[in-house]
Amino acid sequence: MIVTRTPTRISLGGGGTDIRSYASRFGGSLISAAIDKYVYITINKRFEDGIRVSYSETEIVDGVDDVRHPIVREALRLMEMGPGLEIISIADVPANTGLGTSGSFTVGLLNALHAFRRDIVSARVLAEEASTVLMDVLEEPIGTHDQYLAAFGGVTCLEIGQDGSVEVSPGAVNDGTLDELQSSVLLFYTGIRRMASDVLADESKSVAKGNGDVSEALHKVKEIGLEIRDALGNGDLHSFGNLLDEHWQFKKLLSPKVSCGQVDRWYELAKVNGALGGKLIGAGGGGFFMFCCDNGDKPRLRQAMADEGLREMRFGIEQEGSKVLVNI
Repeated sequence: MIVTRTPTRISLGGGGTDIRSYASRFGGSLISAAIDKYVYITINKRFEDGIRVSYSETEIVDGVDDVRHPIVREALRLMEMGPGLEIISIADVPANTGLGTSGSFTVGLLNALHAFRRDIVSARVLAEEASTVLMDVLEEPIGTHDQYLAAFGGVTCLEIGQDGSVEVSPGAVNDGTLDELQSSVLLFYTGIRRMASDVLADESKSVAKGNGDVSEALHKVKEIGLEIRDALGNGDLHSFGNLLDEHWQFKKLLSPKVSCGQVDRWYELAKVNGALGGKLIGAGGGGFFMFCCDNGDKPRLRQAMADEGLREMRFGIEQEGSKVLVNI
């Protein structure tokens, strides 16, 4: 039996500049943090023939080609795995809420399959294989962001070249700033679930068609992401919060699906109640709000969001990427 644990992530700045349509023309740059909300994958040798896959549904099928879950099917094909397997997934957070769960699921599944085969693989290999499954085989309109954060963990910077290469480096955030970041950033669940691919497909089509407004907005998102990286490196959480506000204004220009009237109202309410800035995590459209505020303003912000029915999710930064917890 194999059990893997893979972190999800919160994007801190520059998210969206990794999507292929943009990065292939201009290059991408972002900073993100893995958090202690996980996707768990269990793989066990099945006594009976066939394949059993359990997620929000349960499938029992004869062979790999019959598996309906696209990521599981293509990961099994990539790894050249046959029948006689049982695969179970459990997650701490719902899918389609902006925390990169699809990337975490794919990385965790591949890590488990490699461990089942007794392979030793690096974080980079896991990230690249997961990107191959999601971006090349399934042709999802996403970037490399989620897969690399799931594989590497920590506060991590990514530089994506026009040729598709990905340079990974740790964010220069000292322990004191890391503690302050975890204290100053609050996450609230909007209750709205959406497919990130729907939002990102809009952005990708706009960039591919030469929509200058969307490209310019992504240029600004990338520029602000670099400023956020510097602010965190300098331990300046107040500037980080203000930059998040600016980041959100440009993010909303990427697609009309990024925000809506209700989301805008919640955001303005948070600002009135102490938030320096914030944004929806991931592609937007729903999921989790991330706000940064001074410690003295946290009670007021929490109460305002609770009054609106938005549930807070406490979190910590996860320094490790996908790992094998059980191998017996």
